[in-house]
Amino acid sequence: MCGICGVYTGGPAPDVDLLLRMVGRLRHRGPDGSGYLRDAGVGLGHARLAIIDTAGGAQPLSNEDGSLWVSFNGEIFNYLELREELLACGHRFATASDTEVIVHAWEQWGEQAFSRFNGQWALALWDRTQRRLILSRDRLGVRPLYYRRDGERLVFASEVKALFADPTVSREIDPIGLDETFTYWSTVAPRTPFAGVQQLQPGHVAVVDAGGFRTHPYWTIDFPLRGEEPGQDVRANAEALRERLVEATRLRFVRSDVPVGAYLSGGIDSSVTAAIVTRYTDAPLDTFSLRFDDQEFDEGRYQQLMASRLGTRHHEVVVSPRQIAEVFPDVVRHAEAPVLRAAPAPLFLLSRLVRQHGYRVVVTGEGADEVLGGYDIYREARVRQFWARDPSSAVRDRAAELLYPWMVRSPGQAPAFARGFFGQHLDATDPALSHRPRWQSTTALKTMLTQDARAAATASRAPDDLLARMPGHSAGWDTLGRAQWLEMTTLLPGYILASQGDRMLMANSVEGRFPFLDHTVVEFANALPARHKLLGLEEKYLLKRAFADVLPPQIVQRPKQPYRAPDAASFCAPDAPDWIGELTSPAAVASAGLFEPRMVQGLFTKARRNAGRELGNTDNMRVLAVLSTQLLHHLFIAGDGGQPADAPSTPLTAIDLTMEGQS
Repeated sequence: MCGICGVYTGGPAPDVDLLLRMVGRLRHRGPDGSGYLRDAGVGLGHARLAIIDTAGGAQPLSNEDGSLWVSFNGEIFNYLELREELLACGHRFATASDTEVIVHAWEQWGEQAFSRFNGQWALALWDRTQRRLILSRDRLGVRPLYYRRDGERLVFASEVKALFADPTVSREIDPIGLDETFTYWSTVAPRTPFAGVQQLQPGHVAVVDAGGFRTHPYWTIDFPLRGEEPGQDVRANAEALRERLVEATRLRFVRSDVPVGAYLSGGIDSSVTAAIVTRYTDAPLDTFSLRFDDQEFDEGRYQQLMASRLGTRHHEVVVSPRQIAEVFPDVVRHAEAPVLRAAPAPLFLLSRLVRQHGYRVVVTGEGADEVLGGYDIYREARVRQFWARDPSSAVRDRAAELLYPWMVRSPGQAPAFARGFFGQHLDATDPALSHRPRWQSTTALKTMLTQDARAAATASRAPDDLLARMPGHSAGWDTLGRAQWLEMTTLLPGYILASQGDRMLMANSVEGRFPFLDHTVVEFANALPARHKLLGLEEKYLLKRAFADVLPPQIVQRPKQPYRAPDAASFCAPDAPDWIGELTSPAAVASAGLFEPRMVQGLFTKARRNAGRELGNTDNMRVLAVLSTQLLHHLFIAGDGGQPADAPSTPLTAIDLTMEGQS
């Protein structure tokens, strides 16, 4: 994993100092070396985390004649197979890296190369012959890629802070981006929290040349029409799922020239990936777990059970609310977005533990819930769909009491509230039936905004603009398929893989690999009958069936418990760090101009009465929304996202093609 950046001018070569400043902002993504390419009309930058071909593979890297150059962040896991195809076609290789496969694949297949890649990537290709810049991002948005356009000039990077190294890039919060975040929990690509800064959508390619900027998808999320799923046999599907997941996990474990560890959360997803590694490879396995000193959030006994069964070398970090508050400014600096939960902070500490033990790659279970029907929001949709068939039924409405059994204040303990909350907008034909309650509760955060901030967001059409993107034939999908499309388009790339994923891993120079997001697994799972993923209200039914023989029954049979961390309680204790009071003071809130100071003071007065432990879900989100957005403004608007230590890592590879032919 690495960091990439660059500038397209269409005219003169970009300034070397600018390229170096941009690369320096990405040092945490690439501590093992850096490089830049400078040519008429374009500059490419790279910060390297060496994982494959650690001795070679420095970037930017070119084909044989130097007519095609690449700066690449990610991994192409099937690069050895592609390399053999390309060798048979007459291509010659100078390194053993997966990066070099990219330039030859583009030469051979053009844009079709991206459909052949099994991997996770964000990349920039510079075609000197055509004077054309190509940007590409992996199918599901595992790796980030941001850009800012100004006329024909384009600046791009793995992180926004590198864009802000360019003094011509203005820094402002986008009110519509904030409106989306306070609806979906994140912005939806191409929008970001920053005005004028966009992100390349997952599964898309962009081309920049004298003809301008254009972008289009090379892959899309799709599901079969209800009743037309190709495989109906549950036993055959379980075997096929197992086969695909074993291969996806094996590829992500063995395709590395450095040791690979694994996260172990105590749930079924990471237990499956860790079990596959120990069963289907010969390498010893180190596992890493996150624990809490608050028993409401701790899953330590399940983690220990699985680690003992697999015989791994197990490591853990126990996180306290105070630690969450202390690292939260670093969390937001790396997330580059408001976050409505404290959950990214412990993951920041977990990746630090990984790095401290000498590892720079981990396999994790991310994506299983989205792809195989594991989220409570899918169960919620199933209950609401059942209820919508007869909204007046006094029996059907009690199904809401079955939801969220892991919550301290579960719907079963407050049935009247559950019926009132989940019984709203009961329209079985609504494509967003699954997500309306979540969006409605999150939208309550907007009441904290100033009148000016709300007025600036009036152009937002959330969620109508999102629903308009759904494929025309999605009305024929099962309700679960529509819910999965929404989750895989919003929360997965915008929050799970970003604020909780790539950013918290790369903050400590650690690469995450996600077998459940292998495109062959995703495409297979999307084609499954809905009942094989969610059987009644039993989540991930097929996954449990496929791996029942390798997991302890305590893991397979335990109720789904999502990963959570203490939210407001981490920030409202009497010994809270000073930065909290400073950034929530009336003067600081008024200066940022985003939230009403009196409402912020009222919220934190209420939260501090019981050290944040008695707040409901909406107020917990309000506390996190205010803190993270105020930090975002402080770090990236009042500041420019940089730090004094920002500098390109060494060794530095400098390639200046503007000097060709000069003596």
